[in-house]
Amino acid sequence: MHSPDTSAGRSGCPIDHTSPAGCPVTERAAAFDPFEDEYQQDPPEYLRWSREQEPIFFSPKLGYWVVTRYDDIKAIFRDNITFSPSIALEKITPTGEEANAVLSSYNYAMNRTLVNEDEPAHMARRRVLMEPFTPEALKHHEPMVRQLAREYVDRFIDDGQADLVDQMLWEVPLTVALHFLGVPEEDMDLLRKYSIAHTVNTWGRPKPEEQVAVAHAVGNFWQLAGKILEKMRLDPSGPGWMKYGIRKQADYPDVVTDSYLHSMMMAGIVAAHETTANAAANALKILLQHPTAWREICEDPSLLPNAVEECLRHNGSVAAWRRLVTKDVRIGGIDIAAGSKLLIVMSSANHDERHFEDPDLVDIRRDNSSEHLTFGYGAHQCMGKNLARMELQIFLEELTKRLPHMRLCEQKFTYVPNTSFRGPEHVRVEWDPALNPERANPQLLDTNSPVRIGEPSRHAISRSVVVAGMTKLTEDIVRLRLTSPDGRALPRWMPGAHVDVECGSPDMSRQYSLCGDPDDTQGLEIAVLRESDSRGGSVWIHDNLKVGDRLKIRGPRNHFRFDESVKRAIFVAGGIGITPIIAMALRAKRLGIDYEIHYSGRARKTMACVDELLDIHDGRLHVYAKDEGRRCDLTALLATPMADTAIYACGPTRMLESLESCCAAWPDDAVRFEHFYSTIGTLDPAKEHAFEAELKDSGIVITVAADQTLLAALRAANIDVQSDCLEGLCGSCEVRVLSGQVDHRDVVLTRAERDESSKMMSCCSRAVGGKLVLEL
Repeated sequence: MHSPDTSAGRSGCPIDHTSPAGCPVTERAAAFDPFEDEYQQDPPEYLRWSREQEPIFFSPKLGYWVVTRYDDIKAIFRDNITFSPSIALEKITPTGEEANAVLSSYNYAMNRTLVNEDEPAHMARRRVLMEPFTPEALKHHEPMVRQLAREYVDRFIDDGQADLVDQMLWEVPLTVALHFLGVPEEDMDLLRKYSIAHTVNTWGRPKPEEQVAVAHAVGNFWQLAGKILEKMRLDPSGPGWMKYGIRKQADYPDVVTDSYLHSMMMAGIVAAHETTANAAANALKILLQHPTAWREICEDPSLLPNAVEECLRHNGSVAAWRRLVTKDVRIGGIDIAAGSKLLIVMSSANHDERHFEDPDLVDIRRDNSSEHLTFGYGAHQCMGKNLARMELQIFLEELTKRLPHMRLCEQKFTYVPNTSFRGPEHVRVEWDPALNPERANPQLLDTNSPVRIGEPSRHAISRSVVVAGMTKLTEDIVRLRLTSPDGRALPRWMPGAHVDVECGSPDMSRQYSLCGDPDDTQGLEIAVLRESDSRGGSVWIHDNLKVGDRLKIRGPRNHFRFDESVKRAIFVAGGIGITPIIAMALRAKRLGIDYEIHYSGRARKTMACVDELLDIHDGRLHVYAKDEGRRCDLTALLATPMADTAIYACGPTRMLESLESCCAAWPDDAVRFEHFYSTIGTLDPAKEHAFEAELKDSGIVITVAADQTLLAALRAANIDVQSDCLEGLCGSCEVRVLSGQVDHRDVVLTRAERDESSKMMSCCSRAVGGKLVLEL
């Protein structure tokens, strides 16, 4: 890249200009125009050249620096002091004097909102107004969203064709937005017109002859918002975010001011309505353009949450946002001067191959889809993200359930020219009404899939598998072979990996280690011990499953990974704990690693795969059956640390505790355990203390009560954290720790990782002292 230079018109520059970037401005940078149809159709593809060659460039047409890579944009979002949001609602296209006079005649005074407000005012207001956006508070909106979606589909279900935008995806989000804000459902067509006008006025490029009409619509919108607000003031009781804000004004008059409420009334309608409407239209368009993905979510509704995240990543409704640089700064190796304006293109970042593997692929099982930047990040992340997620899941469920045979009509998709918000103006579809599933099965409409509110779906992406084989290994152990229903290859995995199996319902999920051959991509194998006094998962598998049945699994994932670089390995297993060791030992043999297996059990007849292991591993396998009078002396076996040797152990808690004691002199990273259960138990508030968690990126401090987990406190504050087992077993709820001492209670981290205290499991671990600082 060039160094800063204020010269103008230098030889080689494609245009005559004065630029903070100096000359030459590259030809593509000079030509960049986000109002062109090519950009509107596919911003990530339009900016591919930038991500690859010039990730930060100056656009003379806009007068903005344009930022296109993931890491650069996330860094900008994380620092809302250096990169002020104050210009987020500034008109990107200045309007003429006549249009400005029209706005003044309406006393238009759009002021600061949560979107464009600097600190410290921003966080003060955000904290006061956050509660209605939390997952818990949003739950009661679900029936209303479902009812609306059902009613709108009812209107066209038998027509055989529809424009999903005109007939559903625009009006339903608007109605939901009005309900959420507490606005009466009146003047819907007028509000729709005003919402579009506000968007064009702020982020669009209205032609000179259009500017006056747009100004009148925005002025009318402003006055209508004020009138609605005054009605609410007469009776601020009842549901609705605006009424909640009016009530909070009584307690915090200096934080929630009159002008602020008026601005938020208008901005809230646009934010809650248009972004979700566009996101829904984008999602339906992209899924119907990918028939395999559409078919899979039709067949497996549990994929809907992650499909929503992938659609938001691949084709989000908020393409770009803006920031003002408050001091000289260096971004991605480029010096940017104070006062510069940034257009940060999140839709481009969401296709950055440095962060997303094969980013142009629509992969509804992508395990990091929820890391998209469509909602922003940090202190200014979209407060309404979880309401949008709920709506999108319900819309997709209603349409996949009732119109799985729906397809796109031949059409050219058009977009309203806009730098930030994007979605097709029309999505025309068709189907054969005679094939509507509900005609043959009226009960189809009686069941709904669970909606995930708040928690993104990484580590919780289910796939359907068929029980292709069941082999009884012992009286109480059965081995299952699981294959893909359509015969396709299953994900590759490494020794030590496990899958989560839904045992009858999503609420009863159990982890089982993979015990097959990692090189076998056609099937996954697990062995399940029937435990009558357990929580019910193994009993369900033994009593209910048969060959040909379908199961839902998640994973594979691995926090007990076998290190293939070790020179020597000692494998220790107790009972059903042999399952992950089977794959590890097989891999060690194939790699030529020196190894030995020590396998203990009550009786040889209760021990799985003994004969199979003897055939493969011969003299390297040592079997200790209690009924034969043999016992593994762990102290003698492990008393002396051995160089270049790793220990992998899985089995009952007592065995692992004894082994850990025996290995006290071994290096921290030499011993790895896989646990069956967690022993953290239920929180006892009498034995706990409350502590604070400062969320560095979000700019807030939360209090974790004595009777509350960190994970629960984070979700209550509307912070996205993945989770699965809630017991400290699976490792999915890991968060980064910047400072503070952690009381580790998981069974995932190694001793070295615990001592370092740079990460913790938020579902169970706590602070030793009064405060932790987290990278969230």
